[in-house]
Amino acid sequence: MAERSRGARRRLLLLLLLLLAGSAASPAEEGGGRREAGGGEHGEEAARHHDSSYGTFASEFYDLRYLSEEGYPFPTAPPVDPFAKIRVDDCGKTKGCFRYGKPGCNAETCDYFLSYRRIGADVEFELSADTDGWVAVGFSSDKKMGGDDVMACVHDDNGRVRIQHFYNVGQWAKEIQRNPARDEEGVFENNRVTCRFKRPVYVPREETIVDLHLSWYYLFAWGPAIQGSITRHDIDSPPVSERVVSIYKYEDIFMPSAAYQTFSSPFCLLLIVALTFYLLMGTP
Repeated sequence: MAERSRGARRRLLLLLLLLLAGSAASPAEEGGGRREAGGGEHGEEAARHHDSSYGTFASEFYDLRYLSEEGYPFPTAPPVDPFAKIRVDDCGKTKGCFRYGKPGCNAETCDYFLSYRRIGADVEFELSADTDGWVAVGFSSDKKMGGDDVMACVHDDNGRVRIQHFYNVGQWAKEIQRNPARDEEGVFENNRVTCRFKRPVYVPREETIVDLHLSWYYLFAWGPAIQGSITRHDIDSPPVSERVVSIYKYEDIFMPSAAYQTFSSPFCLLLIVALTFYLLMGTP
């Protein structure tokens, strides 16, 4: 019996020694063993690929950026296409034009200038006026302000020119969030607001947006802006097209401003002739 008990104790001691020997390897060593097993050429190649990818990313990142004087990186500004000047040589040929101001003026010298031309399913408009605020065109069923679809180019305090959509409620222009304009561009230079945009010929039937395939009177207006909001137009009676305008007919129409209308009216011409005749003949 004693012999059997001693054998059992020896076996138990041997088992304990084996358990202690198996747990002698630390978790760090086991992790190191796993890293070695996963290493070799494949591991080194993966590490090189990672380093190479990071280097490529870093070089491309700094290629697209520059450092300021303080050493902080800033993104480079994207290239901006300059605003293409409005051509007046095409007026009456490939586009229709309205000029208001001094006889012989162009898009850079007229008090107000507008052109229109069809491009596919759109109509492209170009507007320019001698103002630091806004320039607009209204499409009306009559020659009066009220109930009109209006497109305006507004110069804001940040120097941008934005194209906005309005609807004339009486003598007040209400901005409409639904804006049919696209391909918008504008510039403020030499104290002039100039812009270019397109809007579709046909639109879903709505009170505030007209179909341009129909003919409308064109209302021309411009004036100052306060913090990017339009105010009353510059002149009390803005010019209006004499007849309805069709986008399918291109004309080059000149309208003399008030300063040049004095001597063009029939009454003034008759008065000048009478005065000239009186001075030549003398008094009896």
